[in-house]
Amino acid sequence: MSKRKASKHKIDRRLGENIWGRPKSSVNRRSYGPGQHGQRRKSKVSDFGIQLRAKQKLKGYYGDVTEKQFKRTYQEAASMKGDTGQNLIGLLEQRLDMIVYRAKFAPTIFSARQIVSHGHIRVNGVKCNIASRRVRPGDILTLGPKAKEMALIAEAQSLAERDIPDYVAAEADKATFVRVPTLDEVPYPVKMEPNLVVEFYSR
Repeated sequence: MSKRKASKHKIDRRLGENIWGRPKSSVNRRSYGPGQHGQRRKSKVSDFGIQLRAKQKLKGYYGDVTEKQFKRTYQEAASMKGDTGQNLIGLLEQRLDMIVYRAKFAPTIFSARQIVSHGHIRVNGVKCNIASRRVRPGDILTLGPKAKEMALIAEAQSLAERDIPDYVAAEADKATFVRVPTLDEVPYPVKMEPNLVVEFYSR
């Protein structure tokens, strides 16, 4: 697992969108990009630039996963039957850290990854510390004994800025992954375009 050490909100500002829908996002105050050239007039973006931006936005939303890991997920989605874009979203939503985030066990995707890596999550009763682990429909996630007392988790469950989606059935310290969602079911705060990601990798 790779750990992001740089400021997370620079992803927001570089893309010009509040991709996680967080009130603290610097995009809410400064709509221009970071750095000394952030306020320069934007030139026309090429098709490649549009596709790259869509890829960076989707990759950033899922905790800024590494390019190698993201491309491997795309390749798996492309090898499956059906629409590659829909398959890609389904695979990304099946990540263990994402289910922890969706169940409101963590306030951000980055803290969800940390909770998993520190061994606070059980999958079907077995401790798992691999954030990218694929969760299957019917799998049950529970919080470890120490996690139940963590202030971070209490904070996440009180957040009003996002709801638990229908494909995750969550209780106080337990969540069940009900089914693999479609693109329309995923509660993205901004528009995601997996079709452009497919075009980017299909060049």
